[in-house]
Amino acid sequence: MKVAYVFSTHLAHRILSTMIVPQMEENRHGAEVVGMFFFVDNCFMLVKGNAVAERLKKLLDQGKVKMLMACDQCAYEREIDKSLIAGAGIGCFPDLYGAIGKVGGVDQVITL
Repeated sequence: MKVAYVFSTHLAHRILSTMIVPQMEENRHGAEVVGMFFFVDNCFMLVKGNAVAERLKKLLDQGKVKMLMACDQCAYEREIDKSLIAGAGIGCFPDLYGAIGKVGGVDQVITL
């Protein structure tokens, strides 16, 4: 199953860093993660030097996740749009839909 994650709650960091990322690193997640989209302060998980961001960058480089994107307004408001890890994009819903389409689409979108 192909999934995309949308991280919008204050618990997203814990869920991503202690559950999803370790499972993906150990090849035991059970689903193909096509993309991840980050809202509000969760965008900081894509900033260079952030521990989660560096782990996500490795997963992206290994092809274990196909697309990482921060909400454009959220990134601009936090002045981090130029500080994201290489390979992470910024955009809004039309950009997200296009990016997910380019990497093969999804079967399920999960919001956390």
